Amino acid sequence: MPNTTISLADTATATTPIGPFTAVVDVDGAVLASGWTGDVTTLTSVIHPTLRPGELRQRDSLGAVTTAIIDYHAGDLTAIDGIPVRQHSGEFLLHAWDVLRKVPAGEPITYTEFAGLAGRPAATRAAASACARNAAALFVPCHRVLRIGGALGGFRWGLDAKRWLLDHEG
Repeated sequence: MPNTTISLADTATATTPIGPFTAVVDVDGAVLASGWTGDVTTLTSVIHPTLRPGELRQRDSLGAVTTAIIDYHAGDLTAIDGIPVRQHSGEFLLHAWDVLRKVPAGEPITYTEFAGLAGRPAATRAAASACARNAAALFVPCHRVLRIGGALGGFRWGLDAKRWLLDHEG
């Protein structure tokens, strides 16, 4: 695998109704990692090693990314849709993350349905793994995947945050 380590990335934290939300973006503005935390090291640790930046530059705003974060939390549920994301993994996970970006707000699916949409209907555990390994929370909306029967399942940022997001989108 070629070494594509990013030398510099920008980071900023926005205030949201469910706590601080931090994003790390590359120089092209693609989200490398994001989530409801004020601790950027929590995020950099989940960025694939080939994409992990060597240096982070703290910013007040990440332009379109920060605007999308604020607008989404204020009620524009499609604000996140056009923001580019850059993650790295195997073929299935990359495809699964693309599939997640197409799950509409307000229309959560089960892990089983997600596995089917990702082309592996019997691979429910692999689908759950795709959610767990997603570094770009919100922009790759893994919070829209539930257990059969509507149970929340897991969420890196806590079940209270996942419930808030689903209620917000519902």
